[in-house]
Amino acid sequence: MPYAIVIVPVAPLRETASHKSEMISQLLWGAAVEITTTAPGGWVQIKNQYDGYTGWATAAHLEPIDETLFLESAAWYLPGWVNRVTMNGQPMMIPFGCLVKSRNDTSTQWGNITVEFEDKPLPLTNHTLIDLTALKSMATVFFNTGYLWGGSSVFGVDCSGFTQNVFKLFGISLWRDAYQQATQGDIVGFLQEARPGDLAFFDNEEGRITHVGILLNDHEIIHASGKVRIDPIDNQGIINADTGVRTHQLRIIKRYF
Repeated sequence: MPYAIVIVPVAPLRETASHKSEMISQLLWGAAVEITTTAPGGWVQIKNQYDGYTGWATAAHLEPIDETLFLESAAWYLPGWVNRVTMNGQPMMIPFGCLVKSRNDTSTQWGNITVEFEDKPLPLTNHTLIDLTALKSMATVFFNTGYLWGGSSVFGVDCSGFTQNVFKLFGISLWRDAYQQATQGDIVGFLQEARPGDLAFFDNEEGRITHVGILLNDHEIIHASGKVRIDPIDNQGIINADTGVRTHQLRIIKRYF
């Protein structure tokens, strides 16, 4: 099966092979994918290596790679809000948190593309050694980023894209959607037992989990709702700090480390 890697800062992942189709997620620069199907107009159906998410991408956003590189672990990330790289000598600005496979101190090779790092990647943190101050620092890099359905970057993010991207920098793999993430981790019985870094999940009137955020303590949560923000939380759910209106109903709390 062909393999490829994303070579643009942010690539939309669409439900069908059309630019008019709903954007269901995004692929960040450096994400490795399997190409499962091709379609007219330069479209390819892909499976994201990181979380197994599938959708349609533009082939022009991808560079073919061999299986060796595809299977190599991504052990570094780009730490700036934006980061400077060159691709075959052409400059590009890359968003925070992009993972990097196969690199030396200054460069790497992806298929026919030579990648050079002007801003140095940093090693991922082992999830058994998570510093909670560092976790909060990583989360607040997204602070005030606008909510974007399907978004996965500091340029625009949805609730589960936010949690997934913060946790991946600590070596903790989360699925893409909130209801999927709620199937992972261990249950925390009560909000008062929560620790910083636990995820809180919220449901709608039909009981379907539709929202997730990162608990900073037992009374504050950082989450993507309108924008990435910090709001108070109690046993019933989230209260908007600006309006005083209750916005989300608490369903469950999960722990991942």
